[in-house]
Amino acid sequence: MGPVKSPKPLAICVFCSSSGTIDRGYIDLAAQAGTELARRGHSLVSGGAKVSCMGAVARAARAGGARTVGVIPEGLVSVEIADEDNDELIVTPDMRTRKGEMDRRSDAFLILPGGIGTLEELFEVWTARVLAMHAKPVVILDPTGVYEPLRELMRGLTEQGFARARIWDAIGWTDSVPKAFDLLERSQPRIEFSPEDYAEAEL
Repeated sequence: MGPVKSPKPLAICVFCSSSGTIDRGYIDLAAQAGTELARRGHSLVSGGAKVSCMGAVARAARAGGARTVGVIPEGLVSVEIADEDNDELIVTPDMRTRKGEMDRRSDAFLILPGGIGTLEELFEVWTARVLAMHAKPVVILDPTGVYEPLRELMRGLTEQGFARARIWDAIGWTDSVPKAFDLLERSQPRIEFSPEDYAEAEL
């Protein structure tokens, strides 16, 4: 497949695993995402590491001609091995600053299978989207069902009133790489929110 330029090139932030113990298929998935991102003319914002999925998505994006920006806290430069091949590598003092910088530089968020760090990043951007603090697309790409227990948990929380049904308006969920990017490129529905909503549910 040749290049397909999006009508509006996006800076897409990819949240994913830095673990060295995961199945190789997840690293290949990250590489596929990086290749598709570049094919569509987007740029990448990532966690700035060479290892595992983070390294794979950045290398594949650069191989396809995409600009890549890595953001890594100084405490993880040696642990995760900072990817000096990024077009821009930003070293932050801590994790909170890292996430804020990634958010600031991104137009959309793609979440791949990952651990507690990835979940923390997911919930932060998902919650902010539900609260109408941003209107950036948030999409989970999960072809093997890693996040199915999470989806069931969130359904249960919605049924019990801990979360409102609109949380599902704030996120896309797919098992397909091309579909994930279709969702990232799509205009997002406006999330209506008012402080009175807290009387009925947290989100």
